Amino acid sequence: QVQLVESGGGLVQAGGSLRLSCAASGRPVRNYAMGWFRQAPGKEREFVAAISWEGVSTYYADSKKGRFTISRDNAKNTVYLQMNSLKPEDTAVYYCAAYRGNLVDTDYASPRVWDYWGQGTQVTVSS
Repeated sequence: QVQLVESGGGLVQAGGSLRLSCAASGRPVRNYAMGWFRQAPGKEREFVAAISWEGVSTYYADSKKGRFTISRDNAKNTVYLQMNSLKPEDTAVYYCAAYRGNLVDTDYASPRVWDYWGQGTQVTVSS
């Protein structure tokens, strides 16, 4: 079992930045690919970004490329999502997820693939 706890959400003005963190416990996060998803009210959970277990490969939803950066520190059992140039449409609950397999071999953009989830952190971007 892996427990994931997100932090770093909050209220920010459009154009601002936030850095989300996801702290893992239970098992070393280095054994897992990690990802971020988000869900806005009334919408389905959507893929944001993912990173391979060793941090070499990263994957982004097209609309997030250039604004969001995913990274990880396996020594700290933590994954990050740096979000810049935030827009009101980025408002959502952001979830951290862990996957036991290889991202290359799966549809990582599908929430059904991921094995463990955090409780989420709210990000609100005001215009």
